[in-house]
Amino acid sequence: MRVLPFDWRVLARKDVLAGLMFMALAVLGLWASRTYPVGTALRMSTGYVPRLLCWILLGLGAVIAIQGILVANITTGSRDTSLWRPLLFAPLSLLVFALTIERFGVVVATMLLVAVGAAAGRGLRTFEVAISAIVLAAVTVATFVWGLGLTIPVWPEW
Repeated sequence: MRVLPFDWRVLARKDVLAGLMFMALAVLGLWASRTYPVGTALRMSTGYVPRLLCWILLGLGAVIAIQGILVANITTGSRDTSLWRPLLFAPLSLLVFALTIERFGVVVATMLLVAVGAAAGRGLRTFEVAISAIVLAAVTVATFVWGLGLTIPVWPEW
């Protein structure tokens, strides 16, 4: 039986890199929470949920990385300048949300988050972005304002 050589360029694939990044963040989280008391499922302590989420992230990262390794015929390198768009617009959308939530309310801030975040992708339709923004704003208000009772402004006060 002959063993095929490993192509190291497979590690440059987006899925493999994303999976490895998720796994590294999960390991970092597990290491950082190593001294937290975990407790049990019925009596959760401060370290239960963070460690659980880190284990889930570790498993998800492994699945994504393995899937990226097994998929054939993916180009590994691209000099397309639009690859920088997600790196710019994703953090920018979070910054816009953080700076607008108190002044404009959670509904407008969430819609701005989705609109600026949508600029990170290519080929999104305006109608789909608008529907996503409306649904996310409704879920955000239902969860945080009505469900958890947080005292954050829903609409801007003029």
